[in-house]
Amino acid sequence: MIGKREVITRLQTEGVLDGIRWANDAAVNRTLDDYSEDAGHDATWLGQTRFVLLRDRLDRVFSCGRYALQAGADEGAGLDLVRIELTKKDIDGKPELSPDLVRRINRNGSPGWALGDIQFLLCSSEFGKIDTIPWPRKSPTKQQVAMKAPSATDLPPGLFEIEAPLMEDLAESADELDPFIVAHSLDPVSQRRELVFGRSRFNKGGGDAWYWYENLLTLPPTQGGRRLDTPTPSGPDGVPDAPVRLRQGASAIPAMPKVNDQR
Repeated sequence: MIGKREVITRLQTEGVLDGIRWANDAAVNRTLDDYSEDAGHDATWLGQTRFVLLRDRLDRVFSCGRYALQAGADEGAGLDLVRIELTKKDIDGKPELSPDLVRRINRNGSPGWALGDIQFLLCSSEFGKIDTIPWPRKSPTKQQVAMKAPSATDLPPGLFEIEAPLMEDLAESADELDPFIVAHSLDPVSQRRELVFGRSRFNKGGGDAWYWYENLLTLPPTQGGRRLDTPTPSGPDGVPDAPVRLRQGASAIPAMPKVNDQR
């Protein structure tokens, strides 16, 4: 397995992290625009809608699923479909990435995307609780990902003696993808959001949910463009190979529903 520095550098250089950040921002903004308690919307609606739109926006920015181009098609052929129902701000801010850069490869039914041998899956979290996501209570797929043994470069100095849990029924093949997690959260009252990319850690009994993660909301854009002025979490700011985090108290907002965690 490859470590944090190589993963983040590779994804950032290719513009993949820019794509993830754009998709999350577009999905959250549209969800909040449509949300109305007067119309009967509740936390369940908010969570499900945000998940569906995030999945859709990721497919749009990476030209996957229904937005994939046919072989030999011009790169601009699917722009009309990609731009449907997007705001001008979404269209103007969308990274322009090669349509064959990222592939849509699901894992056990959970939506997944891959750049080369790096795969990422989605996981929603209660706002302020990303550090302590309880992987043992997540879906079997998320548990399997968290149980994968980390590489040496995923562990901070002095922790190489840590034994990662093993799963005997997870026989790895030569072409198996290395899975990571994109965790996201939203406080519907303050509209603050969180978005991180990292290697999850099976935290049976509680504790840290990650070997490491990168805060995508504070990571500079690849092309040197201007970040959207969205509130950011008070967690780590991407210190290589050192899972140092500021702990947050329990959120006063009711827990958001865990969408798509049963696969």
